[in-house]
Amino acid sequence: MLKSIATEKAPAAVGPYSQGMKAGPFIYVSGQLPINPENGELIKGDIKASTRQSLENAKAIIEAAGATLNDVVKVTVFLADIKQFADMNSVYSEYFTDHKPARAAFEVANLPLLAEVEIEMIAYKITDL
Repeated sequence: MLKSIATEKAPAAVGPYSQGMKAGPFIYVSGQLPINPENGELIKGDIKASTRQSLENAKAIIEAAGATLNDVVKVTVFLADIKQFADMNSVYSEYFTDHKPARAAFEVANLPLLAEVEIEMIAYKITDL
């Protein structure tokens, strides 16, 4: 069973893709840029605020699929500058305290809209969606 996941609590997709997809018990969250869904503005110049917004966007999609961050099994963090890893990680650790999913984090040459961070997630949750 495949189901597209969409919520107004996260920014709309900026291309031909879904905010997320539910495939059986798996929830795949598309990479989330630090875009405020209320005003459409990209947060730049503050990696901590950018990380928080990207995580909030991903969390909103996870919740729209009937799951929580405790159901996340894998996170990928794309950074425009790996030197910002420690600041990103300090915010990330506020979201994943006792539950620590597998994660990869690495620097990339560029991100869409020249964002500083993009975060994608995979969760596992049996729901009725």
